Amino acid sequence: MKYFSFLMVVLFSFLQSKAQNTGVFSGIILDKQLQKPIQGAVVKLVQLEKSVVTDSAGKFQFNQIKSGYYSFIFSALGYSTQSKFNVTIASGNENTVVIELESTVQELSGVTVNSTNRNKSAKAATLETPLSVQRLTSEEIKANPGGNFDISRVIQALPGVGGSSSSAGFRNDIIIRGGAPNENVFYLDGIEIPVINHFATQGSAGGPTGILNVSFIEEVKLSSSAFDARFDNTLSSVFEFKQKRGNNNRVQGNIRLSGTELATTFDGPIGKSGKTSFLASARRSYLQLLFKAIDLPIRPNYWDFQYKISHQLSKKTTLTLLGVGAIDEFNFAAPKEATPEKLYVLNSNPSIQQWNYTVGASIKHQLKNGYWNMAISRNAFNNQLEKYENNLGPNRGTRTLLLNSSETENKFRFDVNQNYSGLKLSYGIVAQLVSFSNNTNQLISNAVVDNNNNIIQPAVINNFNSKINFARLGAFTQIGKRFLDNKLGISAGLRFDQNTFTQTGMNPLKTLSPRISVSYVIAEKITFNASVGTYFKMLPYTALGYRNNNNELVNKNTDYTQSTHYVAGFEYLPSTSTRFTFEGFYKQYNNVPVSVRNGISLSNQGADFNVLGNEAVSATGKGKAYGFELFAQQKLTERFYGVVSYTWFVSKYSNANSNFTPSSWDNRHLLSAVLGYKLKRNWEIGLKFRYQGGVPFTPYDLNASRLNYLTQGSGVPDYNNINTQRLNAFNSSDIRIDKKWYYKKFTLDLFLDITNWYLASSPAQDIYTFQRNTDNTAFITTDGQPIQTNGSNAVPFLLRNNDKNVTPTIGFIIEF
Repeated sequence: MKYFSFLMVVLFSFLQSKAQNTGVFSGIILDKQLQKPIQGAVVKLVQLEKSVVTDSAGKFQFNQIKSGYYSFIFSALGYSTQSKFNVTIASGNENTVVIELESTVQELSGVTVNSTNRNKSAKAATLETPLSVQRLTSEEIKANPGGNFDISRVIQALPGVGGSSSSAGFRNDIIIRGGAPNENVFYLDGIEIPVINHFATQGSAGGPTGILNVSFIEEVKLSSSAFDARFDNTLSSVFEFKQKRGNNNRVQGNIRLSGTELATTFDGPIGKSGKTSFLASARRSYLQLLFKAIDLPIRPNYWDFQYKISHQLSKKTTLTLLGVGAIDEFNFAAPKEATPEKLYVLNSNPSIQQWNYTVGASIKHQLKNGYWNMAISRNAFNNQLEKYENNLGPNRGTRTLLLNSSETENKFRFDVNQNYSGLKLSYGIVAQLVSFSNNTNQLISNAVVDNNNNIIQPAVINNFNSKINFARLGAFTQIGKRFLDNKLGISAGLRFDQNTFTQTGMNPLKTLSPRISVSYVIAEKITFNASVGTYFKMLPYTALGYRNNNNELVNKNTDYTQSTHYVAGFEYLPSTSTRFTFEGFYKQYNNVPVSVRNGISLSNQGADFNVLGNEAVSATGKGKAYGFELFAQQKLTERFYGVVSYTWFVSKYSNANSNFTPSSWDNRHLLSAVLGYKLKRNWEIGLKFRYQGGVPFTPYDLNASRLNYLTQGSGVPDYNNINTQRLNAFNSSDIRIDKKWYYKKFTLDLFLDITNWYLASSPAQDIYTFQRNTDNTAFITTDGQPIQTNGSNAVPFLLRNNDKNVTPTIGFIIEF
């Protein structure tokens, strides 16, 4: 903090050097279907009433724009008009965008007919995905209160999106319409990235903080149903992250420093030809310093890196190289002041050493009536966990967990996208080679004896070494067309997936995945949308590679998990910047994996720091989720912007007894609102409010908890009564204040972000533990003797777990 304060003082010394402050806005406009530059498109700067026209390469540029916030309108003959609001023009930094306009021209019997050209820039839907879709721009992500520049947190303001706990603040597990956190997939510029969070839960997806640098992101698209057939292995959602292109004119960048991290980003040209540009960033966390200052016993520490290189091979061919990676360390330290809460955290979690990366290359080539895209990528994930009865010692006791696991995927994707007189056709294939290894030594439950050495509970140990290699294959096609002067849109898709590992994996009929979506413009501003689709997901590699103590791969006979979605709703677009939607949905699950050991659905797990699926499972479970959503959005046109959403839903899974019980994500109610207002003199204030209904939880098995607490460091759930109790509802609010100063060669943004500013309590299940003495140095016993390993002379009690935590973050961003 001393260094941080010193840097703040140095920065404010620059406030005396104010000079003229102007910036540049440039970009390229493409035909969305053909990916060809549009010559002669008009770009209008609304506030200044200035316009420019794109050249033969589809490029445009505004120079000498006074720094501030602006709106731009992009139009071309035969294309839908598009607007872009809240565009920041910063001094010393060129804002570069890629705009894709959708054609509205249909060719009928040799006659070109121009259909209605509606400017609905708030609209997020496409022909393939006409509903259950949301888009966020880079400015909306950066300014989100409580988001802390983390996309996984920002999207929790969208309809149907919940967190994995009532607080929805500590972890970034993404729960979409009641589905499990491992039911989502993520694509970065068309290349799949399995991990987007630091300290990720292997076999699932969440973690406490995101990896992706928001300075790279131009747009995020979230689809929670009606998925394009090109996307595989998803049950609940598809995230598409669209990255910016590097500046072709000059090297520029930004530095972001706060109490929790330091991030740097640079972009610019490579060479003098103007054909190659780059983006590169690195980020370093300071969470370990923050946690030390507030005396938490955990010490998370991470780095992440990201790059993108774009090269124009020819007028019709573009090469893109990209990469993202992270290094994570999660260790422990003795608290200065021991409390039961801190000691529980210390001994209930494993230490974590992780690294992961994704690197890829894609080539996009224009055709006469479309384009093809080829992508080759490799991603790797290495996970090491270690846990002792006493993680710090000096006598650490029995080691209860030692895991060293790695996953590697080498992928090839090829797709063709064509347009024949308004008929959109896409098709493609995917092939990948998978390598997975797992070395696990885990004490599930310790051997417990009574005073006469009679065995009360035998030891249960997971001890195996596994390595598997196999191939995955898939193919898809999607076809769609608009009719009746673009009022009626119909799109249908089909895909199948195969693998060489599971017993029925090469049977394409097992994963035949049809889907169809329909949209109809009832009135100028109202559209009805509906879709039905079946989707499949392979079991996590942690489950496929699991071996029992006889060294047998016991999960080879499992099928893909299946989810069928039924969705319908209305969209109302009263203006270019305003959007309302209403949707109802029903999701039905089959072949859900259920734990053989404890009889519960794996879809109820995956939101902790352990491993999901590292056990024998039976793919006999079922699930269902249903509900409705309301959504309202106002893009910033003058000074105000806002998003309000409400979702009511029910989420249930069956367990070994085939009975449906509420899932661990069954909040029932999700309400969120994000409001922002831009004040004079470059001040901006944002407010976020979130309400979640109470989530179900499983009570403790008091006898098993007493027997195993000293070994496991936590209570044992009573799986015969899974999710039969429910927490109280939760609400909180975050606030963010920004102030910007524009100078000749750089822009300074000073921000204050306060999470849970009114100190709302965070309901969570009470913690099972043993009572300690007044100085928390030892457990109290009923007989005054040292505590027995079976806990027979301990004093169990439940520790309240509803803390009121506020997290203020102050920092700055320099753009130059």
